[in-house]
Amino acid sequence: MGHTSARLPCAERSCQRRNGYTLLIVMFAIFLLMLGLMIAVPVWQTQILRELEEELIFRGEQYVEAVRIDQTKNPGQFPSNFDELLEERFIRRLYRDPMTEHGEWNVILLYQRGGAAGQRTAGRQQRGARQRGRTGTPQQGRPAAKQQAAAAPQRILIAPQNVLDSIENASIIGVVSSSDRESIRIHNEQTSYDKWLFFYGQDPEKMPEIVIYGQEEKDK
Repeated sequence: MGHTSARLPCAERSCQRRNGYTLLIVMFAIFLLMLGLMIAVPVWQTQILRELEEELIFRGEQYVEAVRIDQTKNPGQFPSNFDELLEERFIRRLYRDPMTEHGEWNVILLYQRGGAAGQRTAGRQQRGARQRGRTGTPQQGRPAAKQQAAAAPQRILIAPQNVLDSIENASIIGVVSSSDRESIRIHNEQTSYDKWLFFYGQDPEKMPEIVIYGQEEKDK
């Protein structure tokens, strides 16, 4: 009995040492895990952002290509909404803005003097011309329209997608992201997504004059 009672304190001390070592190992493992996460998460986020940027370029170019195909069918008569491109199968599907949660683009339109409110008749005439083109009735003034379509726009109007229906003379030529977040890569010398323009007739080396929807009347 005497020998047994003498050995118990030693066993307890040995158990305590083992528990202490185990705790240190667990704490060290947690530290390494947290350190790894601190390094990996920014790299992972950057990689995701780079992939989104590639997707933004792809989707933007899809709209440019859709407008280009539209121009081969309806020279000079630009679509007034995205549904026209989809209905005529000029685009596979209506892609969302990958840089925002809501997915709505800012739409790039041909700038027309007088603003949206002053050009309602022109908008109706444009849509009527597109309809006549589908039914085979000759369109008037096509040579001038072709010349307009071929020239790079010197001034463009950028409007939110959700106000597109209120712009009756809308002439869609492309899209741009509504996110003003700073980009990782530089695209056409621009470093924020709301400056990455994708539109028909674009000259990558020359930035057009940009008019923001709602501000064109203030400039008059």
